[in-house]
Amino acid sequence: MPDDMTLPGNLVPSSPASQPAQARDAVTVVLLRDGDQGVEAFLLRRVKGMAFAGGMTVFPGGGVDQRDADTSVAWAGPPPQWWADIFGVDEATARAFVCAAVRETFEESGVLLAGPDATSVVADTSIFSEARRQLVDREISLAQFLTAHGLVLRADLLRPWANWVTPYEEPRRYDTRFFVAALPAGQRADGETTEASDASWQTPAEAVQDAQEGRRMLMPPTWRTLDEVGALGSVEKVMAEQRSVEKIIPKLIRDGDVIRVVLP
Repeated sequence: MPDDMTLPGNLVPSSPASQPAQARDAVTVVLLRDGDQGVEAFLLRRVKGMAFAGGMTVFPGGGVDQRDADTSVAWAGPPPQWWADIFGVDEATARAFVCAAVRETFEESGVLLAGPDATSVVADTSIFSEARRQLVDREISLAQFLTAHGLVLRADLLRPWANWVTPYEEPRRYDTRFFVAALPAGQRADGETTEASDASWQTPAEAVQDAQEGRRMLMPPTWRTLDEVGALGSVEKVMAEQRSVEKIIPKLIRDGDVIRVVLP
């Protein structure tokens, strides 16, 4: 990403609050597939006017629900304590992060990282369309959905990637854990969510070029992650990457009508 990245000045109040807002736990999942031109990422353009990141192009994700920590979820893959060690949190919080990652990916893209057992993945998620709506409307929890359909959460299909925290200067702040995941065979990402105006698969280079030429707006975490994924070149290499996850908190400096982004 560019060293002198700037954002529209209206994204941050001209007079910062006396005390930074508390950052809410959130997750995002970089959903990947291999295309003719290399690795591709699934991207959503958030609806303009949304309270946070309106009009920005992002990966699927959202806030963590307290019900995501439900211990009744059938689980396959690295246990919650492994994720806790990676993200530097307690086991219950780590469980919630992984469950939220699976839930948000399903809600926003229709991709479900779960299967009938610990070695398989659902191939056709369309049969769960009503459950998807119920999850979005918070009528049911992820645990209730998985239990009702005899499904096992596949934590082994996720990999930890990063931990970005919204700058202190912003009124809405999130402490977001980034995951990467490969699109399961047979599934498709549809982007059928009311929070997005459009969705598409793009190579990181294409998405970054769109941002440079004004066709997209990317937040620093998205831009940096696209650069990192694109440099590896394939889903296999991304999923095999060993990451040390540290908190990254950008600093925003107002410069006239724009905001300059300074990364640590």
